[in-house]
Amino acid sequence: MAKSTPAKKAWRSLTWLGVIVIGLIAVNLFGVLTAGGSWTPKLALDLEGGTQIILAPKLESGRQSVSQEQLNQAVSIIRQRIDSSGVSEAEINTSGQNIVVSIPGIPDDATINRIESSAKLEFRPVLVAAAPSTAAVGADGTATPTPAATVDPSLSSTPTAVPTNGSDLSWVTPALQAKYDAFDCSTIDTSNVAPADQPLVTCETDGSVKYILGPVEVSGENVSDATNGQKTTQSGATTGEWVVNIKFDEQGTKDFATVSTRLSGLTGVQNQFAIVLDGKVISAPRTLAVITDGNAQISGSFDQASSKVLADQLKFGALPLSFTVQSQDTISATLGSTQLVSGLIAGLIGLILVVLYSLLQYRLLGFVTVASLVVAAVITYLLITILSWREGYRLSLAGVAGLIVAIGITADSFIVYFERVRDELRDGRGLESAVEAGWKRAIRTVLASDAVNFLAAGVLFIVAVGNVKGFALTLGLTTIVDVAVVALFTHPTLQLLAQTRFFSEGHRFSGLDPRALGATYRGRAKFRPSDEVASAKLSSASREAAKRQTIAERKASELVGSSTDRSTDGKDS
Repeated sequence: MAKSTPAKKAWRSLTWLGVIVIGLIAVNLFGVLTAGGSWTPKLALDLEGGTQIILAPKLESGRQSVSQEQLNQAVSIIRQRIDSSGVSEAEINTSGQNIVVSIPGIPDDATINRIESSAKLEFRPVLVAAAPSTAAVGADGTATPTPAATVDPSLSSTPTAVPTNGSDLSWVTPALQAKYDAFDCSTIDTSNVAPADQPLVTCETDGSVKYILGPVEVSGENVSDATNGQKTTQSGATTGEWVVNIKFDEQGTKDFATVSTRLSGLTGVQNQFAIVLDGKVISAPRTLAVITDGNAQISGSFDQASSKVLADQLKFGALPLSFTVQSQDTISATLGSTQLVSGLIAGLIGLILVVLYSLLQYRLLGFVTVASLVVAAVITYLLITILSWREGYRLSLAGVAGLIVAIGITADSFIVYFERVRDELRDGRGLESAVEAGWKRAIRTVLASDAVNFLAAGVLFIVAVGNVKGFALTLGLTTIVDVAVVALFTHPTLQLLAQTRFFSEGHRFSGLDPRALGATYRGRAKFRPSDEVASAKLSSASREAAKRQTIAERKASELVGSSTDRSTDGKDS
């Protein structure tokens, strides 16, 4: 006999679930065999230990200390550098005048360099731009807005001759133009670099402008000083406009004089000189004059804060201070291991309580909850392991807490579904019909609840740092897994169980006995609500109808009631 439609749907859903699990296992297996993956997730600093690097600021001559604002800015930038490769659960804090960076495990050379070094600062001429910058640079500080335009040299006429200078459009080969066309500003990071003698495709820090830049013509190492202040006139009066003043060293003065002489004679975006920091353009001012004394001024839409940030970036690279490595040590995770055991015990206790509640409340139906939790755990574990391999994610104690919270979220979804099915049974439906009707009602509630959880996790992930970020990630991940498991395992399993004799006949240990739920038998395997339930529903319906009456309807009802009372009294007399 052919299977019913619900059964076919159930087997189809379970098949898709199997495909997902097998796919996750295959991806992880590929990582283990070919790309240095592992069957266990990497652990964070609090659980594994790692490396601690203490950075001491380089103080200028005559300066005894640095400001807390500069230290906080440096901490923020270092954290962004480390987190750019994934949620690594690193800890970056200040200790007096020093910055303490603690990284889980043994970091590679690239990570160490990312922490220790100031960002690479370069000055490159602009060859192509999607929209010119409005900033301008000149010896006298005069700023002239540049009208929006697009420069797109024809590929068919692009010369293949050797470029004669940094502004020569011969740099724009067909291959470079194709790279520029396909370049996505949203994916740019600090790894977006090019050799100093080669052009670079990059974007503004906010992604608003995309560039092809020529080779490096002035190095950031040749910036001897950069300050912000208000622009002044020849008479010494301030105009109220904030500008950034740059001073180059001897070599920088020579190089900048050469390039400003060339750029001042060009038009369009080729008149611009891009300042590139960490692979992104932080400013692309126009060149309004030949600058030979090594003192340049950048003007534009600055306020005091933004001009100070740009000045600090120009002077110190990405960091507001230069640092030296004071020490680099391996730190222990003995305390972290103890915390991990405590967290796992707490999770186990919570899991046991959920299982006991499910079995007491739903009897054998509670085993569906247990099986669903197992499936959710397997999928979550595989996802975390893959994230650990591909994205550098590390599981911290906060992440473990997120997984423990997920037990309650997942169990709550099952309870909502089971109670909806029980409500349908109380209304006299058969089990198969109750499962389908209950699912339609339950899925809306489950999706609404999980949407709120996911939104909270997403906001927390965006605004938080460190371990809290790991908690948000696991919470959001398990929320998605919850929806998948309820839809692809719990509901299909209940559809199949509804066709078994044990559950369909409402065995008293099934957890779906209509008699125990307040419904009475009405023949042909159907039930009707008991008198008490029916009376309660009728009373509730009457009260609801009374609430919906208008004032006129209520007065009319009261008059009819009064007339009936008087008529009855007359008969009695």
